[in-house]
Amino acid sequence: MKKSYQLIDNRLVPVEQKTALIEAYLNPDAQERSDIVSQLGIDHHSLASALDPDEISRVELRPNHTFIIWKHPDTFSLDKEIYFNICSIGMMLMSNKLVLILAKEIPFFEEKFRHPAESRLGIVLNLFSQTAHHFLEHLRVIRMASRDIQNKINTALGNEQLIQLFALGESLTYYLNALSSNGVMLTKILHNAEKLSLTMEETELLEDIIIENDQCAKQAEIYDNVLSGLMDARGSLVNNNMNQILKNLTVINTVFLPLTLIASLGGMSEYSRFTSRLDWKLAYAILLAVMLLIGWVTTIIIEHMGRHSKLFHRKEK
Repeated sequence: MKKSYQLIDNRLVPVEQKTALIEAYLNPDAQERSDIVSQLGIDHHSLASALDPDEISRVELRPNHTFIIWKHPDTFSLDKEIYFNICSIGMMLMSNKLVLILAKEIPFFEEKFRHPAESRLGIVLNLFSQTAHHFLEHLRVIRMASRDIQNKINTALGNEQLIQLFALGESLTYYLNALSSNGVMLTKILHNAEKLSLTMEETELLEDIIIENDQCAKQAEIYDNVLSGLMDARGSLVNNNMNQILKNLTVINTVFLPLTLIASLGGMSEYSRFTSRLDWKLAYAILLAVMLLIGWVTTIIIEHMGRHSKLFHRKEK
Protein backbone atom coordinates (compact mmCIF):
# COMPACT_ATOMS: atom_id res chain seq x y z
CA MET A 1 0.00 0.00 0.00
CA LYS A 2 1.39 3.37 -1.02
CA LYS A 3 0.61 6.51 0.97
CA SER A 4 1.68 10.12 0.44
CA TYR A 5 2.34 12.68 3.16
CA GLN A 6 3.18 16.35 3.53
CA LEU A 7 4.87 18.03 6.48
CA ILE A 8 2.27 20.37 8.01
CA ASP A 9 2.54 21.90 11.49
CA ASN A 10 5.41 19.57 12.44
CA ARG A 11 3.29 16.51 11.64
CA LEU A 12 2.90 14.16 8.68
CA VAL A 13 -0.50 14.70 7.07
CA PRO A 14 -1.86 12.29 4.41
CA VAL A 15 -2.42 13.92 1.01
CA GLU A 16 -3.64 12.76 -2.37
CA GLN A 17 -0.80 14.29 -4.34
CA LYS A 18 1.22 11.88 -6.45
CA THR A 19 4.41 13.92 -6.02
CA ALA A 20 4.36 14.51 -2.24
CA LEU A 21 7.37 15.22 -0.05
CA ILE A 22 7.12 11.84 1.69
CA GLU A 23 6.05 8.54 0.14
CA ALA A 24 5.51 5.49 2.31
CA TYR A 25 5.17 1.92 1.05
CA LEU A 26 3.46 -0.21 3.73
CA ASN A 27 3.95 -3.94 3.13
CA PRO A 28 4.23 -3.47 -0.65
CA ASP A 29 2.79 -6.17 -2.88
CA ALA A 30 4.55 -7.65 -5.90
CA GLN A 31 3.46 -4.84 -8.25
CA GLU A 32 4.52 -2.11 -5.84
CA ARG A 33 7.89 -3.80 -5.29
CA SER A 34 8.41 -3.89 -9.04
CA ASP A 35 7.56 -0.15 -9.22
CA ILE A 36 10.01 0.63 -6.39
CA VAL A 37 12.83 -1.18 -8.18
CA SER A 38 12.11 0.35 -11.59
CA GLN A 39 11.19 3.91 -10.59
CA LEU A 40 13.41 4.57 -7.59
CA GLY A 41 16.49 2.73 -8.76
CA ILE A 42 16.75 0.50 -5.70
CA ASP A 43 17.99 -3.08 -6.14
CA HIS A 44 16.06 -6.16 -5.04
CA HIS A 45 18.50 -6.93 -2.21
CA SER A 46 18.08 -3.50 -0.61
CA LEU A 47 14.31 -3.75 -0.94
CA ALA A 48 14.29 -7.15 0.74
CA SER A 49 16.57 -5.80 3.49
CA ALA A 50 14.13 -2.97 4.22
CA LEU A 51 11.38 -5.52 4.91
CA ASP A 52 13.53 -8.06 6.76
CA PRO A 53 13.18 -7.76 10.59
CA ASP A 54 16.54 -9.54 11.06
CA GLU A 55 18.51 -7.12 8.88
CA ILE A 56 21.05 -4.97 10.74
CA SER A 57 21.01 -1.17 10.58
CA ARG A 58 23.23 0.46 7.97
CA VAL A 59 23.59 3.55 5.79
CA GLU A 60 24.73 3.59 2.16
CA LEU A 61 25.82 6.86 0.56
CA ARG A 62 25.06 6.57 -3.16
CA PRO A 63 25.46 9.18 -5.92
CA ASN A 64 21.74 9.87 -6.42
CA HIS A 65 20.36 9.00 -2.99
CA THR A 66 21.17 7.85 0.55
CA PHE A 67 19.77 4.49 1.60
CA ILE A 68 19.22 3.74 5.31
CA ILE A 69 18.11 0.58 7.15
CA TRP A 70 16.78 1.43 10.62
CA LYS A 71 15.57 -0.80 13.47
CA HIS A 72 12.35 0.19 15.24
CA PRO A 73 10.49 -1.57 18.11
CA ASP A 74 7.43 -3.44 16.88
CA THR A 75 4.08 -3.68 18.62
CA PHE A 76 4.08 -6.01 21.60
CA SER A 77 1.63 -8.46 23.18
CA LEU A 78 1.09 -9.16 26.89
CA ASP A 79 -1.83 -11.58 26.66
CA LYS A 80 -0.99 -15.27 26.95
CA GLU A 81 2.48 -15.05 25.40
CA ILE A 82 4.84 -12.09 25.74
CA TYR A 83 6.42 -10.83 22.54
CA PHE A 84 8.60 -7.77 21.99
CA ASN A 85 9.74 -7.80 18.38
CA ILE A 86 11.82 -5.57 16.11
CA CYS A 87 10.92 -4.33 12.63
CA SER A 88 13.08 -2.80 9.91
CA ILE A 89 12.48 0.48 8.10
CA GLY A 90 14.02 1.36 4.77
CA MET A 91 14.59 5.04 3.98
CA MET A 92 15.67 6.62 0.71
CA LEU A 93 16.80 10.23 0.93
CA MET A 94 16.46 11.61 -2.59
CA SER A 95 16.93 15.12 -3.89
CA ASN A 96 13.20 15.87 -4.07
CA LYS A 97 11.52 13.47 -1.65
CA LEU A 98 11.83 10.94 1.14
CA VAL A 99 10.70 7.35 0.52
CA LEU A 100 9.91 5.04 3.45
CA ILE A 101 9.58 1.27 3.02
CA LEU A 102 7.98 -0.62 5.92
CA ALA A 103 6.53 -4.05 6.53
CA LYS A 104 3.82 -2.49 8.73
CA GLU A 105 2.70 0.94 9.88
CA ILE A 106 4.36 2.49 12.95
CA PRO A 107 3.14 5.26 15.33
CA PHE A 108 5.48 7.73 13.61
CA PHE A 109 2.75 8.60 11.11
CA GLU A 110 0.27 9.45 13.86
CA GLU A 111 2.34 11.34 16.43
CA LYS A 112 3.52 14.91 16.37
CA PHE A 113 7.26 15.34 15.95
CA ARG A 114 9.27 15.77 19.14
CA HIS A 115 11.66 18.21 17.43
CA PRO A 116 11.14 20.91 14.77
CA ALA A 117 11.48 19.53 11.24
CA GLU A 118 11.95 21.70 8.19
CA SER A 119 13.49 19.27 5.72
CA ARG A 120 13.65 15.62 4.75
CA LEU A 121 16.63 15.12 7.06
CA GLY A 122 14.66 16.70 9.88
CA ILE A 123 11.91 14.13 9.36
CA VAL A 124 14.46 11.29 9.43
CA LEU A 125 16.04 12.63 12.62
CA ASN A 126 12.62 12.82 14.26
CA LEU A 127 12.06 9.19 13.30
CA PHE A 128 15.37 8.31 14.98
CA SER A 129 14.37 10.24 18.10
CA GLN A 130 10.93 8.62 18.21
CA THR A 131 12.55 5.19 17.98
CA ALA A 132 14.72 5.86 21.05
CA HIS A 133 11.64 7.13 22.89
CA HIS A 134 9.64 4.00 22.03
CA PHE A 135 12.52 1.74 23.05
CA LEU A 136 12.49 3.40 26.49
CA GLU A 137 8.72 2.92 26.80
CA HIS A 138 9.00 -0.75 25.86
CA LEU A 139 11.82 -1.25 28.39
CA ARG A 140 9.56 0.17 31.12
CA VAL A 141 6.85 -2.29 30.10
CA ILE A 142 9.38 -5.13 30.17
CA ARG A 143 10.43 -4.12 33.69
CA MET A 144 6.80 -4.06 34.89
CA ALA A 145 6.07 -7.39 33.20
CA SER A 146 9.16 -8.87 34.83
CA ARG A 147 8.02 -7.74 38.28
CA ASP A 148 4.54 -9.14 37.69
CA ILE A 149 6.00 -12.50 36.68
CA GLN A 150 8.23 -12.50 39.77
CA ASN A 151 5.20 -12.02 42.01
CA LYS A 152 3.44 -14.92 40.30
CA ILE A 153 6.48 -17.15 40.63
CA ASN A 154 6.69 -16.42 44.35
CA THR A 155 3.24 -17.97 44.82
CA ALA A 156 3.27 -20.68 42.14
CA LEU A 157 6.32 -22.13 40.45
CA GLY A 158 4.77 -23.04 37.12
CA ASN A 159 6.26 -23.56 33.69
CA GLU A 160 4.15 -20.75 32.23
CA GLN A 161 5.88 -18.05 34.30
CA LEU A 162 9.34 -19.44 33.56
CA ILE A 163 8.56 -19.50 29.82
CA GLN A 164 7.49 -15.86 30.04
CA LEU A 165 10.80 -15.00 31.70
CA PHE A 166 12.67 -16.70 28.88
CA ALA A 167 10.57 -14.76 26.33
CA LEU A 168 11.45 -11.48 28.03
CA GLY A 169 15.13 -12.41 28.01
CA GLU A 170 14.96 -13.22 24.31
CA SER A 171 13.21 -9.91 23.58
CA LEU A 172 15.92 -7.99 25.45
CA THR A 173 18.56 -9.74 23.35
CA TYR A 174 16.84 -8.55 20.17
CA TYR A 175 16.57 -5.05 21.60
CA LEU A 176 20.27 -4.98 22.47
CA ASN A 177 21.21 -6.06 18.94
CA ALA A 178 18.89 -3.44 17.39
CA LEU A 179 20.14 -0.61 19.63
CA SER A 180 23.75 -1.56 18.98
CA SER A 181 23.35 -1.57 15.20
CA ASN A 182 21.34 1.68 15.35
CA GLY A 183 24.15 3.28 17.34
CA VAL A 184 26.76 2.27 14.76
CA MET A 185 24.60 3.63 11.95
CA LEU A 186 23.99 6.95 13.76
CA THR A 187 27.73 7.37 14.34
CA LYS A 188 28.38 6.81 10.64
CA ILE A 189 25.81 9.47 9.71
CA LEU A 190 27.47 11.89 12.15
CA HIS A 191 30.86 11.27 10.53
CA ASN A 192 29.32 12.02 7.12
CA ALA A 193 27.42 15.12 8.25
CA GLU A 194 29.05 17.27 5.58
CA LYS A 195 28.22 14.89 2.75
CA LEU A 196 24.60 14.78 3.90
CA SER A 197 24.51 18.60 4.28
CA LEU A 198 23.38 18.53 7.90
CA THR A 199 22.93 21.93 9.50
CA MET A 200 24.41 22.83 12.87
CA GLU A 201 21.03 22.28 14.58
CA GLU A 202 20.55 18.93 12.88
CA THR A 203 24.06 17.84 13.85
CA GLU A 204 23.43 18.75 17.49
CA LEU A 205 20.11 16.90 17.39
CA LEU A 206 21.87 13.85 15.93
CA GLU A 207 24.41 13.93 18.77
CA ASP A 208 21.55 14.04 21.31
CA ILE A 209 19.88 11.07 19.58
CA ILE A 210 23.14 9.11 19.78
CA ILE A 211 23.26 9.78 23.54
CA GLU A 212 19.61 8.69 23.93
CA ASN A 213 20.28 5.52 21.94
CA ASP A 214 23.33 4.71 24.09
CA GLN A 215 21.27 5.22 27.24
CA CYS A 216 18.59 2.86 25.91
CA ALA A 217 21.25 0.26 25.11
CA LYS A 218 22.78 0.50 28.62
CA GLN A 219 19.35 0.26 30.23
CA ALA A 220 18.46 -2.77 28.12
CA GLU A 221 21.78 -4.37 29.06
CA ILE A 222 21.08 -3.79 32.77
CA TYR A 223 17.60 -5.33 32.46
CA ASP A 224 19.06 -8.26 30.53
CA ASN A 225 21.67 -8.92 33.24
CA VAL A 226 19.06 -8.63 36.00
CA LEU A 227 16.69 -10.96 34.17
CA SER A 228 19.46 -13.49 33.51
CA GLY A 229 20.39 -13.47 37.20
CA LEU A 230 16.73 -13.80 38.12
CA MET A 231 16.27 -16.84 35.87
CA ASP A 232 19.39 -18.47 37.35
CA ALA A 233 18.12 -17.76 40.87
CA ARG A 234 14.68 -19.15 40.03
CA GLY A 235 16.26 -22.27 38.59
CA SER A 236 18.25 -22.76 41.79
CA LEU A 237 15.11 -22.16 43.84
CA VAL A 238 13.18 -24.77 41.86
CA ASN A 239 16.00 -27.29 42.34
CA ASN A 240 16.18 -26.52 46.05
CA ASN A 241 12.42 -26.96 46.46
CA MET A 242 12.54 -30.21 44.52
CA ASN A 243 15.35 -31.50 46.73
CA GLN A 244 13.36 -30.57 49.83
CA ILE A 245 10.29 -32.41 48.51
CA LEU A 246 12.35 -35.50 47.71
CA LYS A 247 13.92 -35.34 51.17
CA ASN A 248 10.49 -35.24 52.82
CA LEU A 249 9.28 -38.14 50.69
CA THR A 250 12.38 -40.12 51.62
CA VAL A 251 11.72 -39.51 55.32
CA ILE A 252 8.10 -40.63 54.95
CA ASN A 253 9.14 -43.78 53.08
CA THR A 254 11.79 -44.54 55.70
CA VAL A 255 9.25 -44.25 58.52
CA PHE A 256 6.55 -46.30 56.84
CA LEU A 257 8.76 -48.98 55.31
CA PRO A 258 9.15 -51.06 58.52
CA LEU A 259 5.52 -50.34 59.41
CA THR A 260 4.42 -51.72 56.06
CA LEU A 261 6.46 -54.84 56.67
CA ILE A 262 4.93 -55.37 60.10
CA ALA A 263 1.41 -54.65 58.80
CA SER A 264 1.98 -57.22 56.06
CA LEU A 265 3.07 -59.80 58.60
CA GLY A 266 0.04 -58.98 60.75
CA GLY A 267 -2.25 -59.64 57.84
CA MET A 268 -0.92 -63.16 57.30
CA SER A 269 -2.56 -66.27 58.66
CA GLU A 270 0.68 -67.18 60.46
CA TYR A 271 0.21 -64.22 62.81
CA SER A 272 -3.22 -65.46 63.84
CA ARG A 273 -1.70 -68.90 64.39
CA PHE A 274 1.08 -67.51 66.59
CA THR A 275 -1.40 -65.47 68.65
CA SER A 276 -4.12 -68.09 68.79
CA ARG A 277 -3.88 -68.29 72.59
CA LEU A 278 -4.66 -64.55 72.85
CA ASP A 279 -7.86 -62.74 72.11
CA TRP A 280 -7.68 -61.33 68.57
CA LYS A 281 -8.49 -57.84 69.84
CA LEU A 282 -5.53 -57.93 72.22
CA ALA A 283 -3.26 -59.43 69.56
CA TYR A 284 -3.96 -56.71 67.04
CA ALA A 285 -3.75 -54.00 69.73
CA ILE A 286 -0.24 -55.27 70.51
CA LEU A 287 0.58 -55.22 66.79
CA LEU A 288 -0.64 -51.62 66.50
CA ALA A 289 1.33 -50.59 69.58
CA VAL A 290 4.50 -52.13 68.17
CA MET A 291 3.97 -50.32 64.87
CA LEU A 292 3.50 -46.98 66.64
CA LEU A 293 6.60 -47.58 68.75
CA ILE A 294 8.74 -48.47 65.75
CA GLY A 295 7.44 -45.44 63.79
CA TRP A 296 8.15 -43.11 66.72
CA VAL A 297 11.66 -44.51 67.26
CA THR A 298 12.41 -44.26 63.51
CA THR A 299 11.26 -40.62 63.42
CA ILE A 300 13.46 -39.75 66.43
CA ILE A 301 16.47 -41.41 64.83
CA ILE A 302 15.96 -39.51 61.54
CA GLU A 303 15.54 -36.17 63.34
CA HIS A 304 18.69 -36.83 65.38
CA MET A 305 20.63 -37.64 62.20
CA GLY A 306 19.34 -34.43 60.60
CA ARG A 307 20.43 -32.26 63.52
CA HIS A 308 23.81 -33.97 63.63
CA SER A 309 24.29 -33.31 59.90
CA LYS A 310 23.46 -29.59 60.33
CA LEU A 311 25.93 -29.24 63.24
CA PHE A 312 28.60 -30.98 61.16
CA HIS A 313 28.13 -28.56 58.25
CA ARG A 314 28.24 -25.57 60.59
CA LYS A 315 31.54 -26.71 62.06
CA GLU A 316 32.99 -27.14 58.58
CA LYS A 317 32.03 -23.53 57.72
